[in-house]
Amino acid sequence: MNQPKISVFHNVPCQLGEGPGYDPLTKNAWWFDIVTGRLFEKPLAGGEVLIHSLGQMASALAVVDEHYQLIATETGLVLRNRQSGRLEMRQPIEADNPLTRSNDARVHPAGAFWIGTMGKKAEAGAGSIYWYRNGESRKLFSDIAIPNSICFSPDGGIAYFADTGKNIIWRVDTDRETGLPNGEPTEFYRHLEKGGVDGSVVDGHGNLWNACWGRSAVDVYAPSGKRLHSIHMPVKQPSCPAFVSEDTASMIVTTAFHEMSEAYHKTDPDAGKTYLLELDGKGRFDPSVQL
Repeated sequence: MNQPKISVFHNVPCQLGEGPGYDPLTKNAWWFDIVTGRLFEKPLAGGEVLIHSLGQMASALAVVDEHYQLIATETGLVLRNRQSGRLEMRQPIEADNPLTRSNDARVHPAGAFWIGTMGKKAEAGAGSIYWYRNGESRKLFSDIAIPNSICFSPDGGIAYFADTGKNIIWRVDTDRETGLPNGEPTEFYRHLEKGGVDGSVVDGHGNLWNACWGRSAVDVYAPSGKRLHSIHMPVKQPSCPAFVSEDTASMIVTTAFHEMSEAYHKTDPDAGKTYLLELDGKGRFDPSVQL
């Protein structure tokens, strides 16, 4: 793979950019600044960036329909009216625990939303992964430090997730009709190099694309777990990729300057900006969540 064309998609830096995605209904890309509780939306073709203040930490979004979005926040899943911006709690998740917040999340092909939670100070074992669909929620996995890399194979038969604290990406078989796990997780990839495995997405060929925090890279892995390619990023802390095309593998990638010292930030002045990578391949969009 040749190094793709990389450009700044949005030049206002996020302290902790995360949760990017693309909405085919509006042709807008979205992403979050977790710690400031802001949702960003920008037309892929260019234009005004809309910034929505959500009033609490938030990290991920699932499209419901042309009227609503479902947002993962520090207190649970909140339904957002696109027109009015009105927020309505749909499913509390760890709402009684002020020490945790939401993190990585993605929608399974069956319309099930997998949501990760973690300690606000990344405490060991404080995080979990939940499943939500049709008004029902279940805790799937616990004892996780930093849940990341939640993504799914194109046919819905495999789910991936990571604990960045352990630098392991796991895979588990899933029911294609419900998005629930069918067995126990097994190790997909253990990262032994510099940096930490962060957010991931799976393309139309079943390859997993992972943002490597602290290593200035987006790495591509075959379904076997073998690394196929590594794309160099112009910032040190890429956090999560999301495809913005089904005809190519073009994607946006969020980044962060979270917890950087002033001296370190000076060596990485573009940290926190959101990037566009233009690539050949076959991308995928997340389906709508089933309420």
